[in-house]
Amino acid sequence: MKQKELEIFLQKVPSFDKPMPSLEQYQTPANIAAEMIFIAYSFEDIENKIVADLGCGTGILSVGAAIMGAKKVIGVDIDQNCIERAEEFRKNHSLEISFIVSDIRDVSLKVDTVIMNPPFGAQKGNINADRIFLEKSMDIASTIYSLHLTKTLNFIRQLVESKGREINFEKEYRFPIRRMFFFHNREVSYQYISLIRIV
Repeated sequence: MKQKELEIFLQKVPSFDKPMPSLEQYQTPANIAAEMIFIAYSFEDIENKIVADLGCGTGILSVGAAIMGAKKVIGVDIDQNCIERAEEFRKNHSLEISFIVSDIRDVSLKVDTVIMNPPFGAQKGNINADRIFLEKSMDIASTIYSLHLTKTLNFIRQLVESKGREINFEKEYRFPIRRMFFFHNREVSYQYISLIRIV
């Protein structure tokens, strides 16, 4: 499958129907999700690998990994409603993905690759949420692909290096955040985010 074909398919993955601001539930755009998967695929971190998607939401990255030949895909999210929507899509398209409702801190897995769009930790009361996801991913996987606010990369780099890891790939995106919550005052605002590969 070509990247554009994957992007078109990922546009079918349902978005959040009851998003919670405390969880920073913003759907990864299909074009960014498809490129993340293809970058990981080009590094040989998807095909025939065990892949986890932490904070999977409705499963867009899990679906992409499954389509691109992962040996096993595990999507984890604390939101039961999201997992139900992801599971319905999985069944309708006969995809091999295991979805789990869990706080990621309680997950006990060993996988080859984590690919995720964690909370950015930008909301009051959710500060450093991305750190929890990063620490868990480094505990369970040898290779991690993760999206973060570009302005936080110095902190992220320090955290990664403190764990004996390194970032060996970065790519910046302009991430659209559509008006979903009461505190949004624009139809669409944009944040600069960076995809990083941790090894």
